[in-house]
Amino acid sequence: MTGTSAAPELFTRAVAALRSLRPRPELRIDEVRAPQRLAPWACAFTAEVDGPGEVVATGRLVLLHDPEGADAWGGVLRVVAYVRAELDAELAVDPLLPEVTWSWLTDALSACGAEYTALGGTVTDTSSARFGDISGPARTDDLELRASWTPLSADLAPHGEAFCDLMASVVGLPPVGVAAFGQRLRG
Repeated sequence: MTGTSAAPELFTRAVAALRSLRPRPELRIDEVRAPQRLAPWACAFTAEVDGPGEVVATGRLVLLHDPEGADAWGGVLRVVAYVRAELDAELAVDPLLPEVTWSWLTDALSACGAEYTALGGTVTDTSSARFGDISGPARTDDLELRASWTPLSADLAPHGEAFCDLMASVVGLPPVGVAAFGQRLRG
């Protein structure tokens, strides 16, 4: 958490809501040092999720607070999300991948009841080929989503839950309580 004096009550409530998240077992979230120059107050979390077939996604969720507000935000709080995952080559060539990825975010925000305004961001899919003596796989395909939005209240639990759902979607995990084909639930 950044800031040099006592944190404003609004920011403290928002951070407490994010710290109270209880993600699904495949998802690990840790609080880390927040960016220092983006806002007077900030808090950050890293995330990693393991999906089927050894698919792994990493992410970061940052909460920014400027008590004076920021014109571009349309409020005093801003949530910033970043997600990155390595893709199968077959999925990487899907022309609808950026739109589908963005819909994972908007659908998660909606399903979790996260109220927001001023949502914006990018989805980037890249392919890299290695040549010569560079170690690693000959080709990799990556997906990145960067987004930010202004929550309409300090109750950020729905926003944190939406971030967790987004991370699960990126690696292909089914919703909690739903088994994917070929999986069995143990009861």
